Amino acid sequence: MIAIALALCASLAWGFADFGAGVSARRLPAFVVTAGMQIAGLAVAAIVLAVLQEPAPRAGEVGWAIFAGLAGVLGLSSFYRALAVGTMGIVGPISSLSALVPLTYGLARGERPSALHLSGVALAVVGGIGASLEPVPDSARRRIGTGVGLALLAALGFGGSLVGLSNAAPGGIGWAIFLMRATAVPVLLVLALSLSPRRPGRRLLPLLVAVGIFDTGANLLFSAATTRGLLSVVSVLASLYPIVIVVLARVFLHERVAPPQLAGVAVALAGVALISA
Repeated sequence: MIAIALALCASLAWGFADFGAGVSARRLPAFVVTAGMQIAGLAVAAIVLAVLQEPAPRAGEVGWAIFAGLAGVLGLSSFYRALAVGTMGIVGPISSLSALVPLTYGLARGERPSALHLSGVALAVVGGIGASLEPVPDSARRRIGTGVGLALLAALGFGGSLVGLSNAAPGGIGWAIFLMRATAVPVLLVLALSLSPRRPGRRLLPLLVAVGIFDTGANLLFSAATTRGLLSVVSVLASLYPIVIVVLARVFLHERVAPPQLAGVAVALAGVALISA
């Protein structure tokens, strides 16, 4: 139950982080938003590492943390580009398939969830995708296929990052997050400076810092969950953040929630109930 609670809290934190990043991206280029939140996250990770005072990880665990950072950069870059050229109602659900990567990895390693847990996992995946679906305007139906390849690449990157974190976490949760951030920040800074010369204003800095804190907190919670439960289960629960984004958008931005999204939320919650049983 502890692993389930940690994974759900990670999903909640990721939902807040992605919502804040989405609001910021309406005023700033995506790479500037991503670089800003990653820098804030690196500072938080350094503080956590100093507080925990964990022993240095082994070389293999360092390698996995670096892999998680690079995979995260791939996922973010592909995701934002897919949103720019494709239809959000299609790109979002496809990118949420990232949960299938650690799920497959965990099963391939020999994890054997019960039939009840597997049923809950299936419902959670389907519900998470349904919750992130948005109505596609008639004018956009002709370009549904645009950005699909990038969205699949984003799903692969996000999923790979989760796998990397799960393998780096045994060497120390603080080290895993710090090394992941330390790998991603230089790459994103180069991309932001070369592609987007704009800088965030003072009004947006607190929001970017908050996004970085929530995102780093989500990574910490997910890493802790993988050390206490099956990766094939906790990764799916942690990937339910689209539900949080939908709720926040409805409350703060007054965006309409389509019936398929409400049905997706209900199905996902049913899956969580089965997993928790």
